[in-house]
Amino acid sequence: MRNTEFPFLPKDFIQTQEGLIFAVVSYQAHQGKIGCFLRYVVDGNAWKKLDTEHANQLLQQSYPQYCYQSDQFDAAFHAVELNDVVEHHRPENKLKDSLQRDAEDHIERKLQQLIPILVRNGADIDSLGLTGSMLIDQQSSKSDIDLVVYGRDAFQKTREAVRLAVADGELHLLSLELMEDNFNRRAGELNLDEFSWHDNRKFNKAAIDGTKFDIGMVCLADEFEHDNKQYQKQGSRQFITRVVDDHRAFDFPAVYLVDDEMTPEIVSFTHTYVGQAKVGEIIEVSGAVECDIATGKSRLIIGSTREAEGEYIKVSR
Repeated sequence: MRNTEFPFLPKDFIQTQEGLIFAVVSYQAHQGKIGCFLRYVVDGNAWKKLDTEHANQLLQQSYPQYCYQSDQFDAAFHAVELNDVVEHHRPENKLKDSLQRDAEDHIERKLQQLIPILVRNGADIDSLGLTGSMLIDQQSSKSDIDLVVYGRDAFQKTREAVRLAVADGELHLLSLELMEDNFNRRAGELNLDEFSWHDNRKFNKAAIDGTKFDIGMVCLADEFEHDNKQYQKQGSRQFITRVVDDHRAFDFPAVYLVDDEMTPEIVSFTHTYVGQAKVGEIIEVSGAVECDIATGKSRLIIGSTREAEGEYIKVSR
């Protein structure tokens, strides 16, 4: 599953000697560095989670070597040299460890209840991993359970397992309280009604005994292409179109092919719009246009900045 020369995948965490933990966000190296985003900083004997603004400020002021401007993607993010990594947290290893020991809190107990439910309904235990706060033992009583599924086929089987378990009453769709919490954290451009309608049909998240869990896909090595193209921003665009291919809708980034001559490809780097639309559906989209410098072909980006202000995908109902 992992390349021995570059064994880093999205949803992994990497830790540096300065007491920083970054979430890996890229499949490929960027000038030999790991594309990532700062998520935690050591604070006394614990780890403190940072939001986007404070993460950027801390790096700019104290650790500018981890700030990275990508000429390829015409974007700024974080990147860490391989030699600066002192610990590599891998979700598949963490899940195995968590299932083999006695649960230390009620979140771990729910995790140990959840996995057998998914497996009984068709999920492959060997394709699952555990990420988020639980990957580094920083969960609280209000934490979610963040699962990784490696491979498209395994992911779709896990989605179906969630759907079946919800239908049987073993798991539940998000309550209004959990949905509102999810909505407020995403802070997207949709209203609560729009957000809930799209989210409830994805089956990439649900609840077990009042605790939200979600599943995120990480592609296998033969399921993604290394993007060596160089892009240039070309302004913004809003339009209505029809989805003609959705087989990469749950990838990260999510990709939709649409019936539009100017920007036939829509790419979402924002998790809110992963799995957002299906083949044949009419969608309204707003995002940033990027042009491939070599070919002149354009695509629409949702999530050109981490906050993705003014950028969205929604099905016309």
